[in-house]
Amino acid sequence: MKSDIEIAQNAELKPIDKIAAGLDLKQEDWEPYGHTKAKLSDTLLNKLDDKPNGKVILVTSINPTPAGEGKSTVTVGLGQALNRIGKNAMIALREPSLGPVMGMKGGAAGGGFSQVLPMEDINLHFTGDLHAITSANNALSAMIDNHIHRGNELNIDPRRIEWKRVMDMNDRALRQIVVGLGGPLRGVPREDGFNITVASEIMAILCLATGLEDLKARLAEIVIGYTYDEQPVTVKDLEVEGALSLLLKDAIKPNLVQTTENTPAIIHGGPFANIAHGCNSIMATKTAAKLSDYVVTEAGFGADLGAEKFLDIKSRAGEFNTDAAVIVATVRALKMHGGVEQDKLKSENVEALKAGMDNLKKHIETIESFGLPFVVAINKFPTDTNAEIDFIKTWCESENVDVALTDVHANGGEGGTELAEKIVEKADASVRNFNYVYDLNETLEAKIRKIAQSVYGADDIELSQTAKKQLAFYEQQGWGKLPVCMAKTQYSLSDDPSLLGRPKNFTVEIRELRPSIGAGFIVALTGNMMTMPGLPAKPAALNMDVDRNGRVLGLF
Repeated sequence: MKSDIEIAQNAELKPIDKIAAGLDLKQEDWEPYGHTKAKLSDTLLNKLDDKPNGKVILVTSINPTPAGEGKSTVTVGLGQALNRIGKNAMIALREPSLGPVMGMKGGAAGGGFSQVLPMEDINLHFTGDLHAITSANNALSAMIDNHIHRGNELNIDPRRIEWKRVMDMNDRALRQIVVGLGGPLRGVPREDGFNITVASEIMAILCLATGLEDLKARLAEIVIGYTYDEQPVTVKDLEVEGALSLLLKDAIKPNLVQTTENTPAIIHGGPFANIAHGCNSIMATKTAAKLSDYVVTEAGFGADLGAEKFLDIKSRAGEFNTDAAVIVATVRALKMHGGVEQDKLKSENVEALKAGMDNLKKHIETIESFGLPFVVAINKFPTDTNAEIDFIKTWCESENVDVALTDVHANGGEGGTELAEKIVEKADASVRNFNYVYDLNETLEAKIRKIAQSVYGADDIELSQTAKKQLAFYEQQGWGKLPVCMAKTQYSLSDDPSLLGRPKNFTVEIRELRPSIGAGFIVALTGNMMTMPGLPAKPAALNMDVDRNGRVLGLF
């Protein structure tokens, strides 16, 4: 089979005006970004307000492994399959970050014959949204340091500045730095550091805002640090929310593209789910729901991270319903959760598969606890044996769980029609009996404990002394009614990435908390979770190149 990029470069794309016309969009509703990409108007969602909402289908998965789960591939394939069975469907996805693209995780455009295109653009600079977020974030950093250098009228304590600089690349050397060295003309020395762009609060704000005015209002609420007498200092105090909004005026507009089968797709925003809330923008999902009868969207990593945040944070902020869920699993990943080493995954091992089913079981329980109907999708790999696939099907039947084998990587939408038919039945027949994990009126500590115990399966949480002081302070500031965004490893249900399967008898350690008041949540960092990843020993970038004609090579 051809590589992803070979398939993408040979696909027959429609001009973007044809895709827009198929959605009944008027000329003022969109603007072209080349021949195959477009920006949708930031006022389009308001214009569509009177239209009924389509069904929202959330694609999530088991805990990811290096073996791969293909959640984005299934999302794209399912959207294509829905159109193949006569439904009017769209797709809503996140934008990839350059860090993982050039690191080890790969892109976020799907794979095989279930990709969003043009994949080279989407996986690299796309329409410049992440660069705009980087610029706005770092402009704020420059304004903070300039304010202190120019007399510090707001009495900002340089030791208590929460705001960090960002870049859209994995660069461990920048996690902790010192700025302002070189004497009085160079500024005031202080400790600083870099996060990856997708961990910036501005990324979260972009994804949770409902338009330009809401974006500006949220930016104004960002807490950048504290005064010497420990009072919060905001962007509004610095009077720069207008300048930041100016830098983001195009980034707030959702991006319209298409799949390998010309299914319309909106791609917008890209927060990680292990260190942020892991969902594409509210504007993207809600716009797609207004323009179609079914929108297939995904949340990052497993149901313990992306799905929980999609449901507890995003759907709350966006005030929309989720109608059904797909839980993606692979034979390969389940065998890894059952103890098989990565280099031995090609060999049939039903016993290891049996041991790994506990991980799938926990994610099923999590989705059930939200009250959502769901289907388990077995994402087929060429090395899967009939005995292994039959085991998963039999296990699901014994658990009264609907299951569908999907082969959308090799066969596009045709390989997902069974899944499409089953998920439509679930979404159309669903009687809403939805439950959040926690009530917003509970304390922050209670919310954290409920997520750890209910979603992760932990015995309890353990708060560091720093976290205890922060919780008390945040409650005192009136931030206690906000949702909680857990920063946790994606590889395990616990906060220890080495504990695969379904860990038992563990405690989740809460190291510290960070306020994201503009985004509207409190971040709780667990274990050793980093907000600036590092590159692997052999980054994917080593395989990438461009030929003399500008043709991209080696991008997956």
